[in-house]
Amino acid sequence: VAQVLDLKNDPQLIKEYEEWHKKVWPEVIAGIKESGIERMEIFRSGNHLFMYCLVADDFDPINDFPQQSKVNDKAIEWNKLMKKYQQKVPIAKENEWWSLMTLAFDSNWFNES
Repeated sequence: VAQVLDLKNDPQLIKEYEEWHKKVWPEVIAGIKESGIERMEIFRSGNHLFMYCLVADDFDPINDFPQQSKVNDKAIEWNKLMKKYQQKVPIAKENEWWSLMTLAFDSNWFNES
């Protein structure tokens, strides 16, 4: 599952955001795992973030992503803290924070069997 979000375009805020992510609270990691996310990676280019998550086939991004931020008080606190640094992308739907992306290309489409 892939999603996109922007950071506020402020070098100091971006630096702080990355520092927080070097010391993510254990309860946040536990919430990620408990919601069904096997692995989460966030990439940054300028103030743009791209998040890629490995999930089981039955993972439903609409229903399961919100669960990772609701499983414990520290995860809720973390998400509130991160909002200081983040902003929705212009194409985000009203009910989205991180905007879901669709797959445009996969090199496996061209694997010879």
